[in-house]
Amino acid sequence: MDRVWQVVQRLMQHYRERWRPSETDPFKALVHTILSQNTNFKNEMEAFRNLDKNLGINPETLSKASVEEIAKHIRVAGLHRQKSVKIKKVAQYIVKKYDGDLWKVLKLPLEQARRELMSMPGVGPKTADVVLLFNARKHVIPIDRHIFRISRRLGFVSQNAGYEEVRAVLEKNIPERYYEDAHVLLIQFGRDYCRARKPKCDECFLSDLCPKIGV
Repeated sequence: MDRVWQVVQRLMQHYRERWRPSETDPFKALVHTILSQNTNFKNEMEAFRNLDKNLGINPETLSKASVEEIAKHIRVAGLHRQKSVKIKKVAQYIVKKYDGDLWKVLKLPLEQARRELMSMPGVGPKTADVVLLFNARKHVIPIDRHIFRISRRLGFVSQNAGYEEVRAVLEKNIPERYYEDAHVLLIQFGRDYCRARKPKCDECFLSDLCPKIGV
C-alpha cells in the first residue's frame, strides 16, 4: 500500500525535529512503558521520576519492594495499584530467570526475544515492541493507541483490525530504517491533528491522503 509510505514521508517532511526515547536501560524503558498505559506523557514522566528518586528503577530493588510502596510513588500515573503489581512481578521474573539482566533477552533473535518478553508478567505486545525497537534496535514497529486510530482512519486497515494486523501492514510498507521515525511521528501526528476527539481535519496536511474513515 503506497499510501502508508506516502503518509510517513509527509510526516517526515512536516516534523523536522523528531523526539526519541532517551532511556538506554531496557528495564527502565519497560517500566516507562507500563507507566504510560492509560495516562498522559506528563503524568507518566512524573511517576517515573518519583519511582526512580525514591526507590530506584532496577529489577533487584523493585522485586523486593512492596506493592504498596511502589504504588505510592506512581500514583500520579493512574491505575497505580495495577501498575505496581505489574512492575513488581516483572522485576521478580527478570531477577529469577535472567539474574536481573534484560540484555540476555534482547540479544536473542527478534521473534524469540519478542516471545520471551511477552511471556513476562504485565508485558504485552506494545511494551515488548517498544523495548525491542528503541533498546535492542530490532526491526519492529510498536502500535500504540494513536497509531491504531490513525491506521484505521486512513484506511490502512479495517476498523476491527487487531495489533498484529496493523503492525504487519506498517512494517510491510515502510522501509526498516524508518521504523523509529514512523513510530514517533505517527504518535506526534495523533496528538497534534488526528485526535481521538475533535480531530483537526480542516488543518490537516494529510487530508488529501485520508478517506475520512472512522472520523
